[in-house]
Amino acid sequence: MSDAPATFSESWYRVASQRLALRPTVRARRQLFRGERWIVLENPFTNQFFRVRPEIHEFLARLRPDRTVEEVWKECFERFPATAPGQEAVIQILAQLYHSNLLQYPMAVDASDLFRRFEKTRQREIRSRLLNIMFARFPLLDPDRFLVRTLPWVGRLISPVGAFLWFLVVGWALKVAVDHAPALRDQAQSVIAPDNLFLLYAGLILVKTLHEFGHAFFCRHFGGEVHVMGVLLMIFTPVPYMDATSAWGFRERHKRVLVGAAGMIVELFIAALATFVWAGTGTGLVHNLAYNIMVVASVSTLLFNLNPLLRFDGYYILSDLIGIPNLTQRSMQQLRALAERHLFGLRKAKGPALHRSEAIWLSVFGAVSGVYRIFLFAGILLVIADQFLLLGLIMAAICAVVWIATPIFRLASYLGSSQALGRHRPRAIAVTAAIAAVVLAFLQFIPFPSYFRAPGVVQSRRWMELHSRAAGRVVRLLAQPGAAVQTGQPLVQMENPEIQIQLAGARAGLVEVETRIRQALHESPANLKPLESLKGSMIKTIERLEREQAELTVRASQDGLWLVPESEGLIGRWMAKGGIVGALIDTNGFLFQATILQEDGDRLFVKPPAAAEVRLMGEAGRRIRVDGIRVIPGEQRQLPSAALGWRAGGPVPTSARDNEGRQAAEPFFEVNGKVSDPAGAALLHGRAGWIRFDLPNEPLLHRWVRSLRQLLQTRYQV
Repeated sequence: MSDAPATFSESWYRVASQRLALRPTVRARRQLFRGERWIVLENPFTNQFFRVRPEIHEFLARLRPDRTVEEVWKECFERFPATAPGQEAVIQILAQLYHSNLLQYPMAVDASDLFRRFEKTRQREIRSRLLNIMFARFPLLDPDRFLVRTLPWVGRLISPVGAFLWFLVVGWALKVAVDHAPALRDQAQSVIAPDNLFLLYAGLILVKTLHEFGHAFFCRHFGGEVHVMGVLLMIFTPVPYMDATSAWGFRERHKRVLVGAAGMIVELFIAALATFVWAGTGTGLVHNLAYNIMVVASVSTLLFNLNPLLRFDGYYILSDLIGIPNLTQRSMQQLRALAERHLFGLRKAKGPALHRSEAIWLSVFGAVSGVYRIFLFAGILLVIADQFLLLGLIMAAICAVVWIATPIFRLASYLGSSQALGRHRPRAIAVTAAIAAVVLAFLQFIPFPSYFRAPGVVQSRRWMELHSRAAGRVVRLLAQPGAAVQTGQPLVQMENPEIQIQLAGARAGLVEVETRIRQALHESPANLKPLESLKGSMIKTIERLEREQAELTVRASQDGLWLVPESEGLIGRWMAKGGIVGALIDTNGFLFQATILQEDGDRLFVKPPAAAEVRLMGEAGRRIRVDGIRVIPGEQRQLPSAALGWRAGGPVPTSARDNEGRQAAEPFFEVNGKVSDPAGAALLHGRAGWIRFDLPNEPLLHRWVRSLRQLLQTRYQV
């Protein structure tokens, strides 16, 4: 991708007469990256690694205190004229090794100079920790001795037999999880409940500790060393971590990949064991703790550790698989080189990529990971601010300095004083100002289509659910589902043998009482009054039972379309009193009732759109026009249909205290409109969908500022 460095350099005189060499403690190992041979230099004291080409290593290996840099360079140039590094490349690598304390000098001042460079390195580390305040690391102890003592036992699992056992256990646990999927889904609703947070954090600490030991044991098994163990404050949450970076020096790529994946391998195995415990225990502490371990060991592995856009395990695995180390740093350098070459006119600007495919990888990764991190950290700030407003504001201020003020200052310093720009400085300043002006004008003045979507449900203007007024078993349907019916028309026939038996007994009792009354007229007139009272009671009982028997025939209470959701399974079902038999739909008019968030409702109050478009769940290709949009003033809490709430699988959060699933967790505005095709909508009554409101075009900057203000007002009352 890049041209070879220049053979000669104007700055060569600065290093030509120096007498230096690599420190004796520096280790060199060969590795293959993208099919090419490289040499990795390792500093065991600082656990730092540097990758150099073989020709550079040929030069570095010949450096000795009794020879000057120029003598060594000339020797390499004479012996390897085609591959010997140029003077510019030599200057760059010597500067990097110098600042990393990998070079030794015969001069006495080397010790004080070494201390100054060490202090500068520490200052860079401190600045790096401040910039990564959400992921601060604090080393505590050296676990290497413990790893060496326990490796003979643990190392037996790092083998083909251990891999077979892992696949067997994880596969079996996956089957158990599939078999208990409904129970897993139901318990997931209480994972972030306040009374479960302690168990969730306890599971997190246990899983992440074993995760880090997985990295450490794999690294030690392949010959690496692990000397640092500490605490990582991940978004101010303490979790353990280990430094297994010595794996970077492994010659075989598969070993480096296995060390990177070791934590996830251990976590999935723990999740499998926790699945067996959860499935084999009843409700209680052990059952809940096992479930939390399952969630932490599976969800966190998939969402965080496996994500290559974050500097966790997936990032290093991807780096090894594609053969490009230091992805983040080199991608930023590649993007900067592209800007210098194509925007500022520096034709000699060269990025770190050696091939075109590597340049594409670095450019895409740098752009995608940068955007992803901005959204990720913004989301993290919102979560923290929801719980701790003051802490969230402090972190937001720090992030504003780190992400906005610092890059702007560095850009200004680069444009004003960078020697690399030289005579291209006016163009660089002009291009940068032009890009900033174009972006600002693009966001401020160019209108873009504005719309938003909201969930809702299709309902008839006049409809009612038909309930059984008596308990009984459904015998047959007297009207065809989907047909038009009239008021009083029989729809469903039920039977209840108990009512028939009671009615027969009551009628027989009435005959007996009437016989006793006739007998009392001749023999004991004093008993007539109690018998007459008993007769009246028996008549009322018979009337009640006859009424209940008549109510076993369910009749239409209004004109409309007779709909039965589960007509095939209705025959033979026992229907309790008050059970829903079906629904009667008036086909003269249908509405789409939508629930609108408060920030979106404000725009509809100003100028409601004349029409909107609806797409129903499961029928994304079908569009239904809605006219006569009307916004109902006043906040609502009761959803128009339970199908919109979380409990029924809908998109609207519902209150945990509402068993029916119709009480929204947050207030909303109700908006309704007339469905333009009543005939087609008749069969869609009760169907949930999404309505799209097209609003007047608006510039993006205005929209973002309004959204930010609404967010601050709604969530933080700022």
